[in-house]
Amino acid sequence: MSATAFENLSTPVRQDRDTFVWQVPEGWQQGRGVFGGLVLAALVRAMEEAVESESPLKLRTITATLCGATVPGEATIEIEFLRLGSNTTTLAAKLVQGGEVRTHIVGLFGKDREVGELGDWKTLKAPELPWHEELPIAPMKPPLAPMFTQFMNFQPTSHFPFSGGDELKSLGWVRVKHPGKDRGAAYIAAHADAWWPTMLATLDSFRPLATVTFTLEFFEDFDMENLDAPMIHRAEAVASRGGYFAEFRELWSADGRLLALNQQTFCVIK
Repeated sequence: MSATAFENLSTPVRQDRDTFVWQVPEGWQQGRGVFGGLVLAALVRAMEEAVESESPLKLRTITATLCGATVPGEATIEIEFLRLGSNTTTLAAKLVQGGEVRTHIVGLFGKDREVGELGDWKTLKAPELPWHEELPIAPMKPPLAPMFTQFMNFQPTSHFPFSGGDELKSLGWVRVKHPGKDRGAAYIAAHADAWWPTMLATLDSFRPLATVTFTLEFFEDFDMENLDAPMIHRAEAVASRGGYFAEFRELWSADGRLLALNQQTFCVIK
C-alpha cells in the first residue's frame, strides 16, 4: 500500500490557463473506476488554482455529474469560466479520458457577504457518538470492500454494508490515512464521498451501486489546530424510485462544526 499523500495524488499539473493534466493513480479503484472522491478532489484543486489567478474568492458549492468511470492513467481537466464577477465567479471543469467526459463539475466561488442581523445560523445539531479514540477502525479489506478503502480509516457506529440492518442511516468517523498538509475544499469533498451508500447496510448480499450526481455546500473550514482529527459522517437515504435513490449527507468537524452538506443520487448498476 502506497503511503503517498492524498494531497499529492489528487493534484493535477497545470498546462495553461484552462487545461490541467492529472495522473490518475493505481490502487484507488472502486469497482472499474477510481474512487469518486479522489476525482472530485482533483477537479476542485484545478478549479481553485484557476480562480486564484483571477480573484480571491472562496469555493461555496459544487455540483457534479459522474458520467462514467475514471480509470488509472492520464486524464485531462478542462476549465471553462461561465461568469467572472467581483463578488461571485462560476466555472465548469470536465475530466476527459479516451475522448469522453467522465466527470463534469460546476463550482460557485464567492466572497463573504455583509448579512447584518441575519447572522450565521443552522438548524442542524452535531451528532452525538463516542470519541474516535474509543472506537476500533473497521476492517475494510478487498474483495468485500472497494480497493480505495485501504487508504482510509472508517469508524462506524452504524451498520456495515450487507449486514441486513434495519435503517437507512449511517454514522461514524472517517479520515484518509495519509492526507498531506491540505485540509481545504478538496479534502472535504473527498470525504463526503467516502462512506458507503446507506442502502447497502440494509442488504444481506452484494449489489453494485454508483454515484451519478453529487452536490456539496461548504460551510466551515477544517480545524487546522488538529490536523490529525477525523471528521464525523452522518447520512440518511430518503427516497428511491426506478433504481435511483437520493441520500443526504453531513460532514462535521471533531469540535462540532458543520463542514459541509452533501446530496448524492445513486443508481443500482445491476
